[in-house]
Amino acid sequence: KDVVQLMAKSGTTNTPTLIVQYGGPMAENYWYEHYDIHADEKLARFTPHAELDRRALRRPGWFADSQYSFKQYAAQLKKIVEAGGRVGLGGHGQLQGLGYHWEMWMLASGGMTPMEVLRCATVHCAKIVGRPQDIGSLEPGKLADLVILDKNPLDDIHNTNTIHWVMKNGALYEG
Repeated sequence: KDVVQLMAKSGTTNTPTLIVQYGGPMAENYWYEHYDIHADEKLARFTPHAELDRRALRRPGWFADSQYSFKQYAAQLKKIVEAGGRVGLGGHGQLQGLGYHWEMWMLASGGMTPMEVLRCATVHCAKIVGRPQDIGSLEPGKLADLVILDKNPLDDIHNTNTIHWVMKNGALYEG
């Protein structure tokens, strides 16, 4: 409780990278075990098939779900957010196109609501990098970089991966 209060009241930011966290097997392995990257059409379009095979078919370690600790870590992060503290989202570059989504999904696994997760990924991250006046939310005068989804992530956080359109620097791209 003391650490949660210290984080919340001091303005200190916790930006975990749950995908490679310590205290248990790397959560990246969890996702290769529970998410079929071969079936992800967007990933397959931009990643050579041999690379997908290397990442997903044989990994140096497979673990029982009970051995992963990211859910426990995410539950502690939820306490910080509930106390008014700031949690960001780290990606670590493990897998382009999916790693950031996995990070959001892992934050939710600790009990954060989808809205809390989305705030961590947007508003909190904008404050962390010192650019809340420019990015992190949709407001007049801010950069209009955004994604348009096919499904609502407030209904299910896994819907963050249903990107249909991307607006970057005012140009609209197919997702």
